[in-house]
Amino acid sequence: MRRLFVGAVLAIVAMAGGVAFAAAPVPDPVVGTWQLNVSKSTFTAGPAFKSQTRTYSQSGQTIKLVMKTVGADGKESTTQTTYQLDGKDFPVKGNPDYDSLAAKQVDSNTAEFTLKKGGKVVGTTSRTVSKDGKTLTSEVKMTTAKGEKSEGAMVFDKQ
Repeated sequence: MRRLFVGAVLAIVAMAGGVAFAAAPVPDPVVGTWQLNVSKSTFTAGPAFKSQTRTYSQSGQTIKLVMKTVGADGKESTTQTTYQLDGKDFPVKGNPDYDSLAAKQVDSNTAEFTLKKGGKVVGTTSRTVSKDGKTLTSEVKMTTAKGEKSEGAMVFDKQ
């Protein structure tokens, strides 16, 4: 009888552990460090960046992004945000063109973002990780804080 009881308890513990494991969030394929491939990127409006490194990390449903950019003018900047793919607004620090974003998951490799400044929509962007996980493509259309139209498709290589 004792053996049966111990076996039943072990079975319940194993099932509970499996349920907890199944409920854990799936890591976003964007997690990691990405380096801008300037030669593969296009900037149809506005000046091209000299470089950009994006570092994504994830904790549960929350994704943290740190973008370190060197602009066409040689000036360095860092943009940071922590967001979820739930369509709600999250603050952005360090970017003169937008101060919040709202993100939605499109599919397992793609997310779309609405960029806002002072609560007003100023642009959209999307990010797609290739099926092999080696390339990140980010497309953006926006109006800068200076009122200039900016558009481009940036291609990043996984580091």
